[in-house]
Order: sequence, then structure tokens, then C-alpha cells
Amino acid sequence: MTDIVFPPPFESRMRQMLGHAWPAFRDVHGQPSPVSLRLNPAKPFGVATDHAIPWTSHGYYLHERPVFTLDPAIHAGAYYVQEASSMFLEQAIRQHVPTDEALNVLDLCAAPGGKSTHLASLLNTESLLVSNEVIRSRASILAENLQKWGRNNVVVTNNDPEDFSRVPGLFDVIVVDAPCSGEGLFRKDHGAMTEWSEDAVALCSSRQRRILADVWPALREGGLLIYSTCTYNHAENEANLRWLRDEHSAEFLTLNVDPAWNIITAEEDGIQGYRFFPHRLEGEGFFLAIARKTSAERSVNIKAGKDHFTTLSKKLTAQVTPWIQNVEAHSFIIREDLIQCLPDNKRPLMALLARNLRLVTAGTFVAAVKHDKLIPEHSLALSTILNREQFNTWTLDKDNALHYLRKETIPVMPDTTGHCLVLYEGLSLGWVNALTNRVNNLYPSEWRIRMGA
Repeated sequence: MTDIVFPPPFESRMRQMLGHAWPAFRDVHGQPSPVSLRLNPAKPFGVATDHAIPWTSHGYYLHERPVFTLDPAIHAGAYYVQEASSMFLEQAIRQHVPTDEALNVLDLCAAPGGKSTHLASLLNTESLLVSNEVIRSRASILAENLQKWGRNNVVVTNNDPEDFSRVPGLFDVIVVDAPCSGEGLFRKDHGAMTEWSEDAVALCSSRQRRILADVWPALREGGLLIYSTCTYNHAENEANLRWLRDEHSAEFLTLNVDPAWNIITAEEDGIQGYRFFPHRLEGEGFFLAIARKTSAERSVNIKAGKDHFTTLSKKLTAQVTPWIQNVEAHSFIIREDLIQCLPDNKRPLMALLARNLRLVTAGTFVAAVKHDKLIPEHSLALSTILNREQFNTWTLDKDNALHYLRKETIPVMPDTTGHCLVLYEGLSLGWVNALTNRVNNLYPSEWRIRMGA
């Protein structure tokens, strides 16, 4: 066990908070963090796991940490590597959100995509998930991970929280996994302790209040805001929630939590939250609370304003329609010679978002149009709306799948020519264009893995 030296003010506060449990909390920081992942229920695949995470449906612990980068299944979106405590979001959704309805949900601070991929699995296909990230480079990573997850009813945006005031009352649920001081990550990342200070806690608390104030108008009356941090202190948790209640008319909801999970229910001045400590359970430090908006809020008219999307021609629609499952529930648009498939029931909402926000992706990129020919897009290969029966497929073993994912030459040839869907153990990885004497690897250059064997 490694001796851990905590920042003195942090240690003093935690000793006071934990009392006799302090030695257990201190000692667990010298032990390895648990390794956990969440399976994609839309892409069944066998993963060697140890035991289930009790507060989520598809989360599992692993015996040890493998080299995930060299597993083709993760690039196909079969699972997402995520810290176990943060999967508690599922309980808030299942216990308080009517997931059988067509909802509008915003994940405000979404990169790299753990909670967004989780939400995408929990919501039905009639709902729309808007996943936002303010930092452009991280928004690209978010878009990549969501395309791998394969859901069509997702929009990725790159906006500051205040921009969502342009769409008041739009969302039924807003998830704010707020940027924080990271106290709950000290075990995973000892370097985080060197960046911690009391001033950093105060700065984070202030920033979190600004984020909450900026996005609050976008939540409809009666809608839910799920607030979480990976930190322990009251300034970033209960104090911010008390401020939200007093300044913005919120009430807090409780959850039924199995005592065997060893999650602490934090109740303070009418505020209910749930706190995770690494010495009590298999997970890192985490805090979550659920607020319901009780004040009135005007709602934006989704159907007001012009739909500036360019509808696909009948000729191109006829060509691309067979590529999509349940095509009657979708509509096609074209933008800069790229065909996109959108959920038909959410097209007016996506048009509204396009007028007011910076969209990174929307729906599924289906094909590029080049000289009246359709070149299938990578996101279609990964999408659950793909109709595989319309394409030739080529199954690769692990070694050749890794050659493909590195965008290298594949040393074997398929039995056909033209665009082929590349598979690994039944999972779609992407496309190749097979010619008579070679294979063009169409894996996106910006996604290729750079790790050697």
C-alpha cells in the first residue's frame, strides 16, 4: 500500500466529515481503483466480467484492466469504460423520469460521453438527447463516442451553457455533471491532489452556480435537473443546491436506495443528495441530487421559424431508403453533399436547435454524394438503424481488425468488390472499398488507433 499525502486542508475537512471512518478512507487511496464498464444493450457482445454493478442494468466490474485500445469491440461501441459510481445516474432516470414518453433531454457537460451514452440507452427512440460540450476539441471526442454508441436520436452541440437560454422551457430533463475540484478522483489520479486548493474549490463552486443559473431557463416547469460532481465538499454540493432552491425555486427528490449498496444519503435543510465514498463501495467519490423546477417558465415554440434543412431529392431518397431500418420513422436531409438521417418526430426540434446552437452532429450521417454515387458514411456503419442486409459484409479476426482500425493495409481480400461492411465478432467496425487488386481502408483517419501490438 502506498502512503498518500493529502493536502492538509482537505485532510482536516475529511477527518471532520468522516470521524472514525477516516483511516479506512485514507487507506483505500493506496489501493488500485476498480475497473468497470457498461455494455451497450443495442449491440450484444460477450465481455469477460467479474460481477455486476448493483445500481445499474448493464454495468460490470472487471478482474483487471485490459488494454482497451486493442479491443476492436470498444471501437465498435459494444461497451463504454466508465467509473462505477457515476452509473448511479440510472437510478435517477428510472425512478423519476417517464422513459416511455418522447422526452427532450440535455446532457450539458457531456464530454467524453459516459453519461450521454448511458442516457442514450435509457431513453426510448422517440426521445431526443442533446449532448453538449463547451470545449471544441472535447466536443469532437464526444461526437465520436456517441457515433460509436450508434443511436440516431442524438444531437451533439458545442455551446456555452448560457446559449441554452435561447430555447427556454425546451427540456424535460437536464443533466449537469459539473466541472469540479475532483476530490473523488484522488485515488485514480494522485496528480489531481497537486492541483487541489481551497481557492480551487471556491472557484469551482462559483463556476457551478453560473452554469446552473445559465441553463435553468431551458428546463420546463416541472422538469428535472440532475446535478452531480466527483467531489465531497459541501461548497460544491449542498451549498450550491441550497442556492438553487432559494434563488430559482427548486425542490429536491429522493431515491429508493438499497442499504446494501453503502451509499450515504445526505439530508441537509430540505436538500437530499447521495454521496459515494471509496472505502464504503466499489467506486470513486461521487455526489448526485435531483431537483424539480417549481417556477413557471415560458416555452419556446418548436414549430415556429423556418426549417432550413434541405430535403433529399426523390432520386437520392429512393437509393438510400433501403439502407435504413424502420425508414418510415425517419426523414433525410442533405447538407454539403452529406446525407443525414433524422428521427422524423424530432426534425422540427432539430431545426430549432440548428437555428440557435452550434451543431456538431445530428442524427446519423448516412452517405456522401459524389458524382451521383453514394459513398456510405462511417457513422452509418456504427448506427443501429443500419439495414445490414443491403450490404456485403467481411468478417475479420482480431489481428486484421486491428490492422483495419489502424487504417493499415489489410493483408487479405474479401470475396466481392465494392463497398463492404467490416465486421468483428458480429459487430460493425466500418467500411472498405474492395477493388479487383486491393482494398481501400475507409476507416476515418482522425479515429485510427496509434498504439502498437
